[in-house]
Amino acid sequence: MKNVLSGKYAVSWLMVVITLLFPVMAAAADGSAMPAVAGIRLEFILFAATLLGVALFHNYTMWVSICGLAAILCSKLLFLPDFSFAEHILGGSGHEGEWRVLLNLLGLLFGFAILAKHFEESDLPKILPKYLPDDWKGGFVLLIMIFVISAFLDNIAAAMIGGAIAYVVFQKRVHIGYLAAIVAASNAGGSGSVVGDTTTTLMWIDGVDPLNVLHAYVAAGSALIIFGVVASLQQDKYQRIVKDSQAGVTVAWGKLGVVALILVSAIVTNYAFDFPALGVWVALLAGAFFVKTPWSELKNATAGTIFLMGLVTSASLMPVDELPPASWVTTFFLGFVSAVFDNIPLTKLCLEQGGYDWGVLAYAVGFGGSMLWFGSSAGVALSNMYPEARSAVNWLRHGWHVAASYVIGFFLMLALAGWAPHAPHKASHQNVVQQQQTASPDA
Repeated sequence: MKNVLSGKYAVSWLMVVITLLFPVMAAAADGSAMPAVAGIRLEFILFAATLLGVALFHNYTMWVSICGLAAILCSKLLFLPDFSFAEHILGGSGHEGEWRVLLNLLGLLFGFAILAKHFEESDLPKILPKYLPDDWKGGFVLLIMIFVISAFLDNIAAAMIGGAIAYVVFQKRVHIGYLAAIVAASNAGGSGSVVGDTTTTLMWIDGVDPLNVLHAYVAAGSALIIFGVVASLQQDKYQRIVKDSQAGVTVAWGKLGVVALILVSAIVTNYAFDFPALGVWVALLAGAFFVKTPWSELKNATAGTIFLMGLVTSASLMPVDELPPASWVTTFFLGFVSAVFDNIPLTKLCLEQGGYDWGVLAYAVGFGGSMLWFGSSAGVALSNMYPEARSAVNWLRHGWHVAASYVIGFFLMLALAGWAPHAPHKASHQNVVQQQQTASPDA
């Protein structure tokens, strides 16, 4: 009860600060234009305040997201008489609206929560440790497993599965540098797959071809080798792997079958109807006739889903014609921004703007969040299992290899795959800016 009250108190103060901005801005506004401070429009200031609140109040992110969205909507309604939230969501006047993206995201977030639970209950994670080597290479192989699992499973689930295995095989003594590597492996593994990370899933349901993010694995795989080896050596020095096989464990193949059915159905309905969430839920309901479905996961996923939906909706309200031009330089620095602010709204802003190389962007915003423990949902989730991870200083000190591998992987991808910006993938976008065309990192 004390934590809940303190959280509401902190969020209340955040809203007081945001609310106090309105009379100041109103005095500067002319009644028909959005006010700005030092050339920065009010929507961006409120959005930045929301992301800062997410970074500061990790246990109350849902409420911060809701309050931030409410403040941004109030600013739009107060200063822009022609703004219509209903039209923004439902579409009109040649604008498709955000309803399809938001509805798909809602269905996928809830559906993938159940998918992750199906995978966990299949007991496959319990037999994975017996395939690990007995020295530092055991820790490295575990990170590879997390990387692979995250390619088809949500990165949060992959990090939690990896954290649970590490807790057992390292006898509860897991080095913070290795914890950073677990988060990095889960984020890197999902960066090139549209079903492996919320950012790439968001790209997919917004119309980006899944093949256009696949080359993110050039950078992600290179980064895995770098941080994986260093972190595994750190862990081996701190606590060597000890494998105790679990007797009597059998894989529930029916659960794994439902997982496969969900993924295949999502791909089919995305290509057929541009609606992957439909396939996820058709597969879930069909699978419920054959295996027990953990519907209770819907309740567990509610707060996180509302949080992400609020941030994505807020990001969709930003005036993208005032963002920096899309280029490999912008994308590179977005990786560092992603370590501080949530990568979901950053991805949404880039989708609205258009003109990015989606594979490069997927790696930057997906993997970049690994550089700090609160920079990605996977890091926040793993910190619940390992509270000692909640130190930005120690994370940077012992997990320096994550930041180093991000930089090396990024430029290696540019050297091998180049920078190939894609044209805006939706003709209905109204605010696409003239993009800077950069042929190579040397340009």
